[in-house]
Amino acid sequence: MTIQAKKKSLFTHLQLSHISAGFIAVLVGYTSSVAIIFQAAALAGATQAQISSWMWALGLGLGVLSIGLSWRYKVPVLIAWSTPGAALLAVSLEGLSIPQAYGVFLFSSVLTLLCGLTGGFQKIMAYVPRSIAAAMLAGILLRFGMNLFSSIQSQWLLCLGMLFVFLLGRRYFPRYAIPLALLSGIALSAAQGLLHPESLSWQITTPVFDAPEFSWTALLGIGLPLFLVTMTSQNVPGVAVLQAHNYHIPTSPLISWTGLVGVLLAPFGGFAYNLAAISAALCMSAEVDPDPQQRYKAAMWGGVFYLLAGIFGASVVALFIAFPQELIAAIAGLALLGTITTSIQSALAESAQQEAAMVTFLCTASGMSLLGIGSAFWGLILGLAIYYLDRWRQRKNL
Repeated sequence: MTIQAKKKSLFTHLQLSHISAGFIAVLVGYTSSVAIIFQAAALAGATQAQISSWMWALGLGLGVLSIGLSWRYKVPVLIAWSTPGAALLAVSLEGLSIPQAYGVFLFSSVLTLLCGLTGGFQKIMAYVPRSIAAAMLAGILLRFGMNLFSSIQSQWLLCLGMLFVFLLGRRYFPRYAIPLALLSGIALSAAQGLLHPESLSWQITTPVFDAPEFSWTALLGIGLPLFLVTMTSQNVPGVAVLQAHNYHIPTSPLISWTGLVGVLLAPFGGFAYNLAAISAALCMSAEVDPDPQQRYKAAMWGGVFYLLAGIFGASVVALFIAFPQELIAAIAGLALLGTITTSIQSALAESAQQEAAMVTFLCTASGMSLLGIGSAFWGLILGLAIYYLDRWRQRKNL
């Protein structure tokens, strides 16, 4: 390979739109739920070193999986921790020791690994039509689009400034609309004194190993629910995101790899790994790359930022938290605008499926929770019930 060819190959992996999409995906993921993880770790009596180890295990696992799977399938496969799982742990780990908590993590990951190896998850997802998957995705992302405008109430200059730069960028520099909006948001935040990086101290995290201990009551009372909410509230929407963007790859290997990494990193605090939905969508829009086959590089960059977050642990988390919440809400809403639009279009494209798709969309967007399971799962179940009932009626009338 010539020097010129090498430079061209390097440039394809250093495009600003790919890098910024990966950074925004990790930024949104960390700032949206990292506080819940700290709360869960503290509830189990974790020391500061152990909490840092949790962040190391999560960052390492998410980074390796995101880079490896995206490279293997040339599809933007972004992996995330289970936010519903973290919320479950934040109210359930009281009274357990850290080794017992790690036993719960290990048990849940083993179940995930078995689910992937047996192919059960992929068989179930084969029965989900594209319109229902797109409707569920639109329902999940809707609140992020609305948060862009609700944030104007508290920081109108910041949010309107970012919106103006985004719209201007979309007209003249479509590939760089999101990076420009992010940079303008950081500049406006700094000018208004909204950035708070003064408490940052950079240091490499040292992982802490604790041998898991097993309690049947903890495994059944916490481990099994952790597995269920991760599969239903995270992996199902994660597959829906891929399908809604016309990425069709075997899902069982993806689930298997997340389970295997969970098994390996559970003794360090890695509580759950799963397919990302919201943050993955940030890597799949046309703004990331006009060529859908090149968007996997954005997910790989997301993996790089995950690795950095893991290596520097709580220091990087503090950096992400230094950004004002309105900036996070605004950049997420802007980055997901195109995905929300295409998802709604796909959901309503088939007139015969519109009722099922609309029920899925409304239920998912409602944010309801029943039996401890989130609205995305129930939206999917209701939409599928209406879809297959309509098909049964059509066949009966033939």
